[in-house]
Amino acid sequence: MDQMEFRRRDTRAVSVGAVTIGGGHPVVVQSMITEETRNVTGCVEQIIAMHNAGCEIVRVTTPTLAEAHCLGDIQEEVRRRGYEVPLVADVHHQGSDIAVAVAQFVDKVRINPGLFVFRKPRQRTEDYSDAEIAEEQVAIEESLLPVIKVCRDRGIAMRIGVNHGSLAERLTVMYGDTPEGMVESAIEYLRICEAHDYRNLVISLKASRVPVMLAANRLMVRRMEELGMNYPLHLGVTEAGDGEYARIKSTAGIGTLLAEGIGDTIRVSLTEDPINEIPVCYDILQALGLRKTKVEFIACPSCGRTKFELTSVLRKVKAATQHLVGLDIAVMGCIVNGPGEMADADYGYVGKGGGVITLYRGRNPVKNVPQEQGVDELIALIKADGKWVEPSDAPGSPEPFAKTLTMA
Repeated sequence: MDQMEFRRRDTRAVSVGAVTIGGGHPVVVQSMITEETRNVTGCVEQIIAMHNAGCEIVRVTTPTLAEAHCLGDIQEEVRRRGYEVPLVADVHHQGSDIAVAVAQFVDKVRINPGLFVFRKPRQRTEDYSDAEIAEEQVAIEESLLPVIKVCRDRGIAMRIGVNHGSLAERLTVMYGDTPEGMVESAIEYLRICEAHDYRNLVISLKASRVPVMLAANRLMVRRMEELGMNYPLHLGVTEAGDGEYARIKSTAGIGTLLAEGIGDTIRVSLTEDPINEIPVCYDILQALGLRKTKVEFIACPSCGRTKFELTSVLRKVKAATQHLVGLDIAVMGCIVNGPGEMADADYGYVGKGGGVITLYRGRNPVKNVPQEQGVDELIALIKADGKWVEPSDAPGSPEPFAKTLTMA
């Protein structure tokens, strides 16, 4: 099957435990647990549940030193139960002390430049002098250096995670509440890391508004190209909310950038059980041809030309074949547009008229069969081609590792 390929941006490979972000590897799916970090057992159970659902990297909040040490217990218990799940510590305030402590246990530390060196907002509007800027940059470097050292010594990764809603006041004064300020915030930290020979870095620039998120990531790519940097990007629309709109909003941001070749790992942020985020991530990746984790069903919307009750037939076809991960199966209402629109499918079920449907293998019609036998005959055709497995023998659902397509 031929597919249009998205040319992915070339990035350096960053290891997070056994998972690699960037460097041409498949786009990685990650999320964040919601259990309180001090509830070690609850965290362990949620991490394992999310991993079993397809989450490849799991993030845990560490707001204080107490939680940082709890993360060591969490990591130990997860591994004791037989799971090698890469864990990320999410560090905000009092960044240096907590980050240094938790870096002893995890595979990646996430810091937020806007909060890492805390400055109480003063509602300042006047420009910063060169001396004031230099003073703040020295303070950042002094706080960041111990974190760089422990991450470098342990060979673990760091995410420089910029949020539109929490830029440092200095940057909002200098650049306004803009994507430019977000990008400069990230670059400031990147330069410090590089000055100390640490490059195991992932960058994120998140916003709750899709246009801001898109602009920030596109600008970040341009600025990195100018500076000779090639760090992988973590994509997400933060605080997207819940329900259908949150999923559409996240897809609009994440999917748009992925289609431009930008992005190496993604998180869909929902105000729901985080396990619900994982199918959305994989659906985005599958729709773009970047990962394949389930059957791709192609079906027309139905119209007056449709030769059978398409909705119920599609439901029957899906029920019978949805475990055949890797296949593309089309259910089309008529022969007017059906064969052409489903040309890339592995198998097709097309209404011919008069109670008859035509089964296709790829672009080629195979046989005409009575409509009431259509699903059984489709299964027989797949079996004859050696592509059938019994549902009990198929990989579990969802199964992110069943088949992965990496686009060049």
